[in-house]
Amino acid sequence: MDLEKPPAERPPQTPPEGCLVVAVRLPVRIVALVLVVPVRMVWDALVVTGRFLNETVLRPVGRALLWLGRALFVWPWVALWRHVVVPVAKGLAWLGNVLLVVPAVWCYRRVLTPIGQGIAWVVRGIGAGLARLLGWIGAGLAWVYARLLTPVGHAVVWLLKGIGAVLAALGLGVYAAVAWLVRYLVVVPAVWLYRWVLTPVGHGIAWVGRTLLVGVIRTGRIVGTALYWTLRVLLVLPALAAWRWVLAPVGRLLAVVAREAGDALVHAWRVAGYVSLAVGRFLGRLFRWIFVEPVRWVYRSVLTPVGHLVRDAVWRPVAGAAKAVGRATRQALASARDAVRQARADIRRMLFGTPREPEPDALGRTRREPVAGAARTLDRGTTALTKE
Repeated sequence: MDLEKPPAERPPQTPPEGCLVVAVRLPVRIVALVLVVPVRMVWDALVVTGRFLNETVLRPVGRALLWLGRALFVWPWVALWRHVVVPVAKGLAWLGNVLLVVPAVWCYRRVLTPIGQGIAWVVRGIGAGLARLLGWIGAGLAWVYARLLTPVGHAVVWLLKGIGAVLAALGLGVYAAVAWLVRYLVVVPAVWLYRWVLTPVGHGIAWVGRTLLVGVIRTGRIVGTALYWTLRVLLVLPALAAWRWVLAPVGRLLAVVAREAGDALVHAWRVAGYVSLAVGRFLGRLFRWIFVEPVRWVYRSVLTPVGHLVRDAVWRPVAGAAKAVGRATRQALASARDAVRQARADIRRMLFGTPREPEPDALGRTRREPVAGAARTLDRGTTALTKE
């Protein structure tokens, strides 16, 4: 068991900042805060306005335009495709099948296939005859090759071998003579010329070339060294001194200023966000105190009691009276309808008499269907349904 605790890791320590960084940071942050706060407040106002316009104007208008675009461009084409193009295409496909495919298949099966089979049978017969004819011709050619051409070829080969042997003997003698002449007329003089003339001249030319090359190399080294030190003294050392003592410090200063300006802008943007949020909340509360709360108080304290008073004192009595009038009217109409129906029944009874009671059937039930004699005829002006 390890009783010793491992040493705790120390947090990374930031390097100490110089006085230049501290002197640049405060004014840069103040200037950045003064410049960024109005921009952030305008930005937040634009964001809130954009969200409000997006929720209240752009989305409804976009949905309306989308629906209008569908209604004008998509749905007519869909309807045209479903109800015109597809049926017409199916009809054309059926018509093409009936007019082209079915006749073509019938023609292929009933006409072309028998004709093709007949042509194939004829071609097979012709091929068999040609094969037999070619077999006979091949047998004749083989007999001619074996009995005539082979002996003649052997004789020609024997004759050519004899002629080749004679020509080879003559050629060896001629080759030996030509070789002796070439050796003593061409090769021996060329070897002597190369050994005693060209070789010394080549060695001299090579020695002169090496000497010139060494001189050129040494001269180039001297000139290169002089140019190197000249350029180093005139260009490199001043440029190095300018970089080390002027440009590098200025670059470090500009880097510090740029870093601090960036940090100041980030910090100012964050602080401006808090300021903009506080201002927005203050304006919201001010708008609520000035407009929303009075409107709410007027709605709750004035309009709601007035509405309740109008509802209880005007609308409910008027609605009750309207219902009573409607009820009375319906009752009057029902009474008038019953009176008219009774008057019609009395008139029919006085004119046609009292109707007979329906006769019960075998089970004792009363039939509701009209009897045959009570149906309407040519000499009657009433029907069984109009009798009571």
